Amino acid sequence: MNSLEEVARAVRQCTLCPLHQGRANAVPGEGPASAEIMFIGEGPGAQEDRQGRPFVGPAGQFLDGLLASIGLTRQQVFIANMVKCRPPQNREPQPSEMAACRPYLDRQIELINPRLIVTLGRISLFRYFPGESITRVRGKLREKDGRLIYPVLHPAAALHRQELRAAIIDDFRGIPAALEQTRRGGHVPESPAVGVANHAPTTGLMAPSIPMDEKPPEQLNLF
Repeated sequence: MNSLEEVARAVRQCTLCPLHQGRANAVPGEGPASAEIMFIGEGPGAQEDRQGRPFVGPAGQFLDGLLASIGLTRQQVFIANMVKCRPPQNREPQPSEMAACRPYLDRQIELINPRLIVTLGRISLFRYFPGESITRVRGKLREKDGRLIYPVLHPAAALHRQELRAAIIDDFRGIPAALEQTRRGGHVPESPAVGVANHAPTTGLMAPSIPMDEKPPEQLNLF
């Protein structure tokens, strides 16, 4: 697989795990090969399955607004998921399903070689930091295996709990500073997580206190 197009073709033909049996369309991901930022979510939902595109449901509409708030469009970033086919009833992907999809996502990352990977929610965070608390590390730039990772809450969380909306907006407002730090080539410790300085102010919004041990809301059932 020497191009993103070849990866996408392989994904659409994939039968490596049972998820292919229920899909209408696989969702390889989309965006330019030159993207500086790559977003990694959890998995496709109902609307994504119908259209074969990532983040086109309610959470995707919120994501579009979040990108616009920091001066970006979907055409400037690459958007993918941990699994490329919709899990039944929008349940969380199983480890075996994520393992089957991993070579595709690995190859996309290699081909794009983004300066910054933004993980959306707990499941994609676990790809780099298994068992880590999303509420502890959200909005903090980290490094893992030579990749710079910026974890944020999943946009779908705000659709379940409006009180998280300000926190997600705040997470996204830290992305430009995180990207600029990667452009400068500054070293970021792998652990513990460090905050990104110079967030744009969240005018009129205060990020809520999020219980540290609270299980994040189901991420897919509004997609």
